[in-house]
Amino acid sequence: MKARGARRAALLTALLASLTLHEGAFFGAAWAQPAGTQGTRPFNIPAQALTDALVQFGYQSGLQVAADGNVAASVRSTGVSGSHTPQEALSRMLAGTGLTFHFTGANTVQIQKMADAPAGAMQLDPVKVQGQDVPSQAMIDNLPPAYAGGMVARGGQVGLLGNRDFMDTPFDMTTYTSQKIENQQAATVADVVNTDPSVRVTSPMNGMLDAYYIRGFPIAEGNFGEIAFDGVYGVAPNYRVFTDYVERIDVIAGPTAMLFGMAPNSSVGGSINIVPKRATTDLTRVAAEYTGLSQLGARIDVARRFGENREYGVRFNGGAYSGNTQINNQSRDALVGAFAFDFRGDRFRATVDVVSQYEYFSAPSRPFLVATGVAMPAAPNGSSNVTQTWEWSRSADQSALVRAEYDILSDLTFFVDFGGGLSQVDRLFGTPTITNAAGNTTSTPGYYKFNVSRLTYDAGLRGTFQTGEVRHAVALQASRYQDAIYRGIVNASSAVLSNIYSPIAQPSQSVAAPSQLPKISQSTLGGVALADTMSAFGDRVQLTLGLRWQQIASDNFSTTTGAITSGYNTSALTPMVGLVVKPKDNVALYANYVQGLSKGDVAPAAASNAGETLAPYVAQQFEVGAKVDFGKFATTLSLFQIQKPFAQLVNTVYTASGQQTNRGLELKVFGEIAPSVRVVGGVALLDARLSSTSNAATNGNVAIGAPVFKGTLNLEWDTPFVNGLTLGAGVITTSSQYVDATNTQSIPTWTTLGLDARYRTVLGKTPVVFRGAVQNVFDNNYWSGVASYGAVAQGLPRTFLFSASVDF
Repeated sequence: MKARGARRAALLTALLASLTLHEGAFFGAAWAQPAGTQGTRPFNIPAQALTDALVQFGYQSGLQVAADGNVAASVRSTGVSGSHTPQEALSRMLAGTGLTFHFTGANTVQIQKMADAPAGAMQLDPVKVQGQDVPSQAMIDNLPPAYAGGMVARGGQVGLLGNRDFMDTPFDMTTYTSQKIENQQAATVADVVNTDPSVRVTSPMNGMLDAYYIRGFPIAEGNFGEIAFDGVYGVAPNYRVFTDYVERIDVIAGPTAMLFGMAPNSSVGGSINIVPKRATTDLTRVAAEYTGLSQLGARIDVARRFGENREYGVRFNGGAYSGNTQINNQSRDALVGAFAFDFRGDRFRATVDVVSQYEYFSAPSRPFLVATGVAMPAAPNGSSNVTQTWEWSRSADQSALVRAEYDILSDLTFFVDFGGGLSQVDRLFGTPTITNAAGNTTSTPGYYKFNVSRLTYDAGLRGTFQTGEVRHAVALQASRYQDAIYRGIVNASSAVLSNIYSPIAQPSQSVAAPSQLPKISQSTLGGVALADTMSAFGDRVQLTLGLRWQQIASDNFSTTTGAITSGYNTSALTPMVGLVVKPKDNVALYANYVQGLSKGDVAPAAASNAGETLAPYVAQQFEVGAKVDFGKFATTLSLFQIQKPFAQLVNTVYTASGQQTNRGLELKVFGEIAPSVRVVGGVALLDARLSSTSNAATNGNVAIGAPVFKGTLNLEWDTPFVNGLTLGAGVITTSSQYVDATNTQSIPTWTTLGLDARYRTVLGKTPVVFRGAVQNVFDNNYWSGVASYGAVAQGLPRTFLFSASVDF
């Protein structure tokens, strides 16, 4: 093994030597990683021969570095460590060497002696790493760059409005980068967004479903996936979204019906959008990881660009995971594979994404219902598990999305999307109900089979034009989304009794698989949207007006006859007004009025208007805020109010007469607060109240699952005493939450601390990153969240994570 490693090192050394003998040799060109335009990223390049240092700089910056071998020979670099822009890092590496650099292309740099340098050699040209120039209205190959520190981006996808810088967006939006995802060692999107103060995950983290609350309203509860994929619903996996293939995660707080269209399950509190990884440059990365008791995993990430102008790209992300988790009696097996193809032409761009993921749990974690009138018991140890060893869940998702853009003119782009997905679930378990304060539970297992099919397509135009002193950015879109759910159920013959503090192993029950999967529902959401952002005074004033007409059709079917038992077909208009005013270049004041849209309920049999379909529920948000960009550190402040009606029985009539009003304040920070110190986090205050309820016991009460206070803080520090070592800490805290509308049951305030470290080094010529983390350091026992239907989630125990990644 040692001999093989020595031979490999000798071969790499000889190859490097041969390259440096020729003028214009490129260092790091084949293995370069994306650097992000103008953004900082961590560098770990020790003092060494300049030729070796330039190879590592190529890996870590994403730039192609050319040097005459005679110039670089015998020169030693002092190295560089910490978070810098690529230009800053290269300047530090060359300090005192008598060498300088200048950009010869969009992402190529020439190293030469100062005496030979052309005029303007120290001019720090912008670094572009994403290929062809594209117009500002394009979505493909036009991601906003990373912000200082690299954990968040300068902007993200804002649905119909396209890609926007956060300072030009009249909403509270945070975009998390792949750097944040990788360094956090996040397995699913839920792991990442749970660190956002606007969001809390309300489902058990080791269950088959990830569900969320944003600004006090639920998202992704049930069998309709509500995470958008590259800006459209219906493609991302339905129940849990793995991070293996995710480049960015956009979190937009507040209703987004005009931006994305109505959410499939009628969520109104906000939207989560993922952007898939692309082959921005050539890359070969493998990683191994260890989690929980014996959960082992391996990942591979390969990207290549081809063609005379590197116009064709392909990227594959694959992962396999298996072993026991940190939860008692629980094991997990998972597989994921994702292909991303893209083409970048002069006027035509296209992408194709294909994703397949599989996950199996034995004894999956389940939320707990709480019987009426029962005092909420204290949370058990996080590793405790009342789910029986013979209970299990299995889910498989396949999805694909084709996107294309064509620049009709330099300032007018036609776009079209077509995609969909299929989710298949088999599971045998029950949902436990806590029956007394001693923590006794009862649950009736059932064998459930689900097939959820989805189809989505849209087309439209994005363009810009000028009318006098006003610049317009206009978007027009027609879209359609369809889903259908097929379900079969066979329940067990008897209930299973247990206890949350002392789980009881019960004999396995033989439950037959459902013999049929009848269609139980189908929905179609379609419409047309138009938005215009008008900018004046050098973009210091930006007014966005938008309107979306939406058609909502939904049918429910009898599982025995297949006949329609209830139907829904109506339409609604959802407007939007957004304003951004910049009194200074680095200060943005904003305000918005936006609406959310939800399907109206069907009156139950007990109502005098049984079978009546209620009109769509329209949620309304008013928000004002301020954003300040200090260059390497930014902060945002928002004040908002969201009002949403709900249906209730009033004097035998089922009517949408109740209302939930959520008022809140959110303060967020991100970036570099000092050299080598990075931060992302914030606090959120929320007052969520029910009003006009038909029950005097609930009128004026706090809404279910809406904490008054949420706070998160994540810090990273590049240590000066060990080159390449970064230490981090993260705190998440959430105040108490009510479990029922009468406010008689609640879960207490909880706080967890996480610690992490990573070490970047180079073994031979191979960059390696070692990562380790401890979640819930003090092993606190806590209930982590409450779903809208009053189910509580058990928090995770102390959990260890380790990983190592290697770039070849």
